[in-house]
Amino acid sequence: MLLSPAEFREIVSGRRRGVRGALWRAGLALLESPYAAAMRWRNWRYDRRPTAIRRLPVPVISVGNITLGGVGKTPLVEWLARWFQDRGVRVALISRGYGGEAGGYNDEALELAQKLPGTPHIQNPDRAAAGQMAIEQFGSQLLLLDDAFQHRRIHRDLDIVVLDALEPLGYNRVFPRGALREPLTGLKRAQVIALSRADLVTAQEREAIRQCVARYAPHAVWIEMRHRPRQLRADDGRTQSLETLQGARIAAFCGIGNPAGFRRTLETCGCHVVALREFPDHYAYAPGDVDELAQWVAEQSNVDMTICTHKDLVKIRRTSLGSYPLWALEIGIEILAGEARLEQQLEVFWKDITQSAASPQGDGGPRP
Repeated sequence: MLLSPAEFREIVSGRRRGVRGALWRAGLALLESPYAAAMRWRNWRYDRRPTAIRRLPVPVISVGNITLGGVGKTPLVEWLARWFQDRGVRVALISRGYGGEAGGYNDEALELAQKLPGTPHIQNPDRAAAGQMAIEQFGSQLLLLDDAFQHRRIHRDLDIVVLDALEPLGYNRVFPRGALREPLTGLKRAQVIALSRADLVTAQEREAIRQCVARYAPHAVWIEMRHRPRQLRADDGRTQSLETLQGARIAAFCGIGNPAGFRRTLETCGCHVVALREFPDHYAYAPGDVDELAQWVAEQSNVDMTICTHKDLVKIRRTSLGSYPLWALEIGIEILAGEARLEQQLEVFWKDITQSAASPQGDGGPRP
């Protein structure tokens, strides 16, 4: 019996009580130790064999996470790309392409293509090969790796790990007993830790998370950021201001790793979420799913509009569900704390790229 993402979170978080929940947790705990041991052994091999890590001739920045599910990486990838592009740097995005159809882009790539038109985005499980292609074909001066913290075959000059303030540390257990992709000791590899949705928890909770993280990554730059809703976007390119959501009754759906975070972000816009339909992360919507969603919306009472995430809209490609208009909530980030320290890190790469471009041997060879 397979668990849905929502059921999995209910069980591993301990929110599901009773004998059935306890039996599930006991069974999952039996599988946790071998999985955690395998991840430790894998990291140990890379730590001991640096020759197994390929270094490319341009700076590489990775944005990843240590937990399963969505933590809000895509808005940060966009922010970083714009930061460098505003300073004249040719940026390429590199990702594995998980959840995409054969030969096609996945939802994150489609979303970023709309937000960063003209920015090369290469999807390939072999990120080193993808990075080399970006350098040779597009003259890329900096590579942004999306969701690559555990992909250690390519050297990165800066590792950024994003934690979701609503579910920050994977319930302190490694998959499948918890939501950690690897033991928390892996955080020591990170130079920057970014707490997303920081505005949705208290200052005391943020500090408790920071102190816990500091035990594993004491020298990492700590930043806090919030998901800042920008506007509503329709598939045909129309936009509406967020004022449209004030007091509106919303039927929402999403296929992302943290649906609760999406609900909380919607509620900050002043709307009433009548119902929220959850799909698995990277869900590939079929025509039948869209028809079923239209029926589901029609069954809700007094709904004004239907809202999904931008990641969902780029796959559904509809302007309405039945008689209800369909809009995506477009999200950016606002850094609440630590922005100056983050920019100090980024300026090192910008200056290096600028000096390299001015040098007669600007594209010379591998970075030292």
